Amino acid sequence: MAKKLPLNYAIIKYFTTVDEACADDVIAALQADYGNYKAFKKNQVVEALMTLNSNGVIEESGFDEDENGDLRVYYHTTPDSLEVINKYIPD
Repeated sequence: MAKKLPLNYAIIKYFTTVDEACADDVIAALQADYGNYKAFKKNQVVEALMTLNSNGVIEESGFDEDENGDLRVYYHTTPDSLEVINKYIPD
């Protein structure tokens, strides 16, 4: 069995597999493996994404509203950040 990445690493690594994503996308993708983690709550995933953005790991790529009128911010990796992520968190 493959060793499971820490949650924040899994969030970062997820962005190497998609063109862009919001917190809801991250939660949907990681739910099966991390759904029972205490820190796997939407507000904490949003905070993790904002931290990654402020540290230049991912950057904002757009936004919209969900069906409840709540703001969703989308993020993506740049070619440089993709290279760095894959260097430090290999498959």
